Amino acid sequence: MKSLEARLARLALKGDQSAFAELVGLYQDKLYHMAYRMLYNRQEAEDVVQDTFLRVYKNLERYDDSLKFSTWIYRIATNLCIDRLRKRKPSYSLDAESNDHEGLDGYSMIPSDNRTPESELLLSETQHIIHQAIETLPAKYKSVMVLRYLQDMSLQEIGDVLEVPVTTVKTRVHRGREFLRKKLEHKL
Repeated sequence: MKSLEARLARLALKGDQSAFAELVGLYQDKLYHMAYRMLYNRQEAEDVVQDTFLRVYKNLERYDDSLKFSTWIYRIATNLCIDRLRKRKPSYSLDAESNDHEGLDGYSMIPSDNRTPESELLLSETQHIIHQAIETLPAKYKSVMVLRYLQDMSLQEIGDVLEVPVTTVKTRVHRGREFLRKKLEHKL
């Protein structure tokens, strides 16, 4: 029996707009969160989600339903994010942006419980340091770190999404962690 997504994709391919709308509903938030974690830019993340669904729609006939639909759609979105990261100027920095828009860095959207101003400041400083360290990761490490730790994907799923062997995923996770550890050991 085929998955719900595979059935919806088949229906959408036959012109069923509500089936495609259901696919969008199932994935738009997940893809947005993944793209935002890779790009740290709300507008770019929204653009990636939109571009992903445009590509899915245009290429539905190419979807191989022996693969999980989630693998296929995450592959498209991840590749779009990696393309954007590679096209960024080396001097691109979110530091200036976050200094200009104090408190509008995405973390400010996290709902607060009973935080004190002191704990808020400490939390936002720590998040900012981690955010900066993740931002400096090369694209191939950033993508595996986001998929592994922020999207909770297994190593096999990441390998399927990125179309690389699991051994490569393991190496990139290890090197990404080492990169972050070295960046953070003097800052936290």
